[in-house]
Amino acid sequence: MRKRNEAVTLEHERSAGPPEPGCGLRPSLRLPGPRAPGPPAMKRPLGRRYAWWFRLRKMLIWLLAVYIAIPFLVKLCPSIQVKLVFLNFVRVPYFIDLKRPQDQGLNHTYNYYLQPEEDVTIGVWHTVPTALWKDAQGKGHPWYEDALGSNYPVILYLHGNAGTRGGDHRVELYKVLSFLGYHVVTFDYRGWGDSVGTPSERGMTYDALHVFDWIKARSGDNPVYIWGHSLGTGVATNLVRRLCERETPPDALILESPFTNIREEARSHPFSVIYRYFPGFDWFFLDTITMSGIKFANDENVKYISCSLLILHAEDDPVVPFHLGKKLYNIAAPSRSFRDYKVQFVPFHRDLGYRHKYIYRSPELPRILREFLGKPQHAQRH
Repeated sequence: MRKRNEAVTLEHERSAGPPEPGCGLRPSLRLPGPRAPGPPAMKRPLGRRYAWWFRLRKMLIWLLAVYIAIPFLVKLCPSIQVKLVFLNFVRVPYFIDLKRPQDQGLNHTYNYYLQPEEDVTIGVWHTVPTALWKDAQGKGHPWYEDALGSNYPVILYLHGNAGTRGGDHRVELYKVLSFLGYHVVTFDYRGWGDSVGTPSERGMTYDALHVFDWIKARSGDNPVYIWGHSLGTGVATNLVRRLCERETPPDALILESPFTNIREEARSHPFSVIYRYFPGFDWFFLDTITMSGIKFANDENVKYISCSLLILHAEDDPVVPFHLGKKLYNIAAPSRSFRDYKVQFVPFHRDLGYRHKYIYRSPELPRILREFLGKPQHAQRH
C-alpha cells in the first residue's frame, strides 16, 4: 500500500513539472507569484481628500490673516487710504498724449499749462463751442484765450477720481456741451495725468480756484458755470463756497452723481463691502480718511452757497448711491442760502442704464440744461 502511494506521489510530482514542448498548456494556468502588500482600496481616496482639505484650510487661514491685517496696515499707513480715495495713479485710457486732444476727436480743443503755485503745474484743455469749430482750425494759444470773451457761456468741468481729463466718458461730455454752445474748460488736478504736484483736498480746491479766476479774467460778462462729477462734486462745492464767501459766485453749480461727504461715500462704496461690518470699521478706515485732511463735505458746503444748483443722479449708480444725491438735495433745498435761487434735482431711471458716468448719453440733457441755464447765445441765433 505504501509503495502504491509513493508511486502515485511520484507520478503527481512528475505531472506537476514544466510542460513539454508542444503540449498545448497555456502559461495563464501557472500559479501567480506572491504580490507586494498594498494599502486597502479606500485608503488612497481618503488620503487625497485629506491633502485637498489641508491645502484648502491653509489657504483659508492665509486669506483670513490678510483680511485681518489690511485694516491695521491702513491705520498704520494712512497714505494707502489717501491713494484709494484719489486713485490718481490709475491713468486710463493708457498711452494717450494729453498734449494732443485732437487724438481724442477734440480738434477744436487747445492744451494749456497753468501754474497755481510754485512747483505745481496743471494741464488744461479748452474746448470751444462747435459753432467756432472752423475758426479754431490751426489756431494757437492767443486765439483760444480771446475766444473765451466771445458771446458763449463757459463751463468749468471738475472730474472725479481716477483717470485724466482725457477719459472716454469725459471727452464725450465735452463734445455734448460744445455742441450745445458752451466753452468747456477742464484740467487735471495736481498729481493727475501730466499735472505736477501732490494730491490733497486743499490743493485740488486751490487748483480749481486758480482756473476759475483764469477764466473770469478772460470771459468778460459771459456766464461761467461750474460742473462737478463724483469726487469732483466735493471740489466743486469747496470752490463755490469759497467764491460765495468772497462774493464772486458762479452763475450756477451743476453736481453730477454727488455724495453728502466723503465718510458716507466711503461707507457706501463697493470697495468697502467686505469690511463694512468689520469691528472698528469707522476707526480703521473712515477716521483715517478724516485724519488725512480729506472731508469733501458737500452737505456742509451747500449751506453756504448762494447760486442756482442743479443735481443730476442715476438711480442705478453703483459707485455713489442714488440716495446720497437725494439726501444732499434734501439738505440744500430748504437752506436759507438758496432762498433766492433755483435748486433742482433730476433723477434718471435705472432702466436707462446711465449708472455712474453715462448721463451725457441722455437725449433729455440738452432740454434739462436749456431750461435750467437758459439758451446759449448760438442757440438763440438759430
